[in-house]
Amino acid sequence: MAFFIAALGVLGVASSGPLIAATLGATSVSALAIAFWRNAIGAAVMATPTLIRQPAQFGRVTRGEFRWSLLAAVALALHFACFITSLQLTSVAAATALVCLQSAWIAVFQLFRGIRHRWQVLAGLGIAFGGVVAITGFDMGSSPDALLGDLLAVAGGALAGLYTLAGGKARQSMTTGTYTTLCYGMCAVLVAVMALLGGQPLAGFEAAGWLGILAITVCAQLVGHTAFNHLLATMSPLLVSMIILLEIPGAALLAALFLQEKLPAGTYAGLGLILVGLAVVVLGQKPGRAGRSGRGAGKRDQDGPPDRPLAELGTD
Repeated sequence: MAFFIAALGVLGVASSGPLIAATLGATSVSALAIAFWRNAIGAAVMATPTLIRQPAQFGRVTRGEFRWSLLAAVALALHFACFITSLQLTSVAAATALVCLQSAWIAVFQLFRGIRHRWQVLAGLGIAFGGVVAITGFDMGSSPDALLGDLLAVAGGALAGLYTLAGGKARQSMTTGTYTTLCYGMCAVLVAVMALLGGQPLAGFEAAGWLGILAITVCAQLVGHTAFNHLLATMSPLLVSMIILLEIPGAALLAALFLQEKLPAGTYAGLGLILVGLAVVVLGQKPGRAGRSGRGAGKRDQDGPPDRPLAELGTD
């Protein structure tokens, strides 16, 4: 059963890039519309159980919790703007791999905060960012748009890392339902403002466009991330983090099959370097709370988050 759920989770998150690229390419849906509806629907889904069971939770949010949640929401909104736009400019495989550098960026941010890492983590960072150089180098020679898309995807990964760190601070004292409702809700509002300022419509799309938005939300947000949240309660977080890395080859395979996406051999080499580098980063983490296995390792309670390693759940 765990294998089936893991496969479902990988398929869900790996489908995000191809589904977004297909929706943007075949319909009138705008990039920010996808980000808005995905977060708005996610907030509504996450708010429902909390409103039914513990509605008072929203009234207990402190100023500190709100500030961290707001920072996470800002980072998430900018992440979606960068990543979804990148899918219009570069390949799905490259954009997905570059945005999945989230865990590497978290390690970099922690270095600036004075947190020491094992040499294996530093080696993994070097390998992963070597893959970035390979991908952007090949795209630099192909077209300016592809290079811009790569850079936006890299920025999206860094913003996802900031979102994870800020969310971790908020989740030290907030329940999952309260935090995700607040964060997704504020993110949706911020994206709506960005869409208004940028002149991107949030409604008025054809039926195929709405179907694409629904498919993206259900597959990536509700199915993919829900599957991994379930696995965190039954598997080692380290193992779950390694499974999540399969999103990189999964997205490349889906893009090749359904979007007929073909890439230079050097780009595939870059994807491989990023995958190997991130695996080394995850495996090189210090043992401790995040490395425990068993049912208690990822168990949630009402007062705090589950123990997770650097490669926290993704955002795509």
